[in-house]
Amino acid sequence: MFKHSIFSLPFIFVAMVVAADGWFGWRLLVLGLLAAVSARNFAMSFNRYVDRDIDAKNPRTASRPSVDGRLDANKQLLFIVANAVIFVLTAYFINSLAFYLSIPILVVLAGYSLFKRFSSFAHIVLGVSLGLAPIAGVVAVKNSITLWSLLLSFGVVFWVAGFDLLYSLQDMEFDKKEGLHSIPSIYGDRCTLLLSKFFHIMTVLFWLLFIVAYGGGVFSYLAVVVSAGMLYKEHQIVNQDFNKIDKAFFTMNGYLGIIFFIFILLDVMFKG
Repeated sequence: MFKHSIFSLPFIFVAMVVAADGWFGWRLLVLGLLAAVSARNFAMSFNRYVDRDIDAKNPRTASRPSVDGRLDANKQLLFIVANAVIFVLTAYFINSLAFYLSIPILVVLAGYSLFKRFSSFAHIVLGVSLGLAPIAGVVAVKNSITLWSLLLSFGVVFWVAGFDLLYSLQDMEFDKKEGLHSIPSIYGDRCTLLLSKFFHIMTVLFWLLFIVAYGGGVFSYLAVVVSAGMLYKEHQIVNQDFNKIDKAFFTMNGYLGIIFFIFILLDVMFKG
């Protein structure tokens, strides 16, 4: 699912552009892309592999290649291992801190698939998984972690956790039946919608703090304003019709990350 990389890639490059105060070089561009895609491949394939028993029972996921026999389990496992190796090797060629953090990051990325079997914090764990993206970006450029990158990351954590809550509404009844610990299955749709709204308010707050911390200009504030508007529209779509959750999940959030990156890039260019 290469398209899922669109959620983390823009924020990796936001951090890299801000850390480098502009262009960070072709070498880091290639290594950053390779690290981002291999990490996402690892996370998605690990999720599909360990969730085969659950996905086979869910009408929404029963036709996935990882479930219906089109994709052999051994090939899935090989794909997981291959992408883990690619990610660690890529981190090695970036710098020492990236390499030291590569294995812990893979552990976090794998954690989401396991958490939902025993804890409703799975939504937060998924948020943390993608929230590592800005930290990875600043580590690649500076070989260190800055305050502004942590604030940007917290924003991503709440952004992802918020839209994952909306996405999980699709499986609320199934999760109840199977005893899975999603927030919708435990607390219901109204509580889930409210919590998702709260998470996205926190997203906007942390992104504002990120801008203040790195000294952003007018374009960076526009990035937050537009993002807030898109999140508001996302909630409108879901509130009106749960059948449009896929549209809110992929379309709105995919564009949000790209637009946020474009505004930050403009901000850095015009500040320079």
